[in-house]
Amino acid sequence: MKDKVLPEYTKNQLALRNGQDRDEIWIAYKGQIYDVRKSRLWSRGNHYEHWAGQDLTEELKDAPHDEYVFDKFEVIGLLK
Repeated sequence: MKDKVLPEYTKNQLALRNGQDRDEIWIAYKGQIYDVRKSRLWSRGNHYEHWAGQDLTEELKDAPHDEYVFDKFEVIGLLK
């Protein structure tokens, strides 16, 4: 089976998927964009002091969990 080619999105396009203006709730981490809409912790577009529609790579350093938290979410694109 061939790997699926993921679409690329700019930071501006990612910012539109913040859970406020659209149903999409996306976050980026290490260049990958995740759809976190099914998580109750992201249901309003924010998770504690973190907001959807952003690259959270740097912010994860201060989180009480590690990057494996993203394993349960689908990668839907790549950040340009």
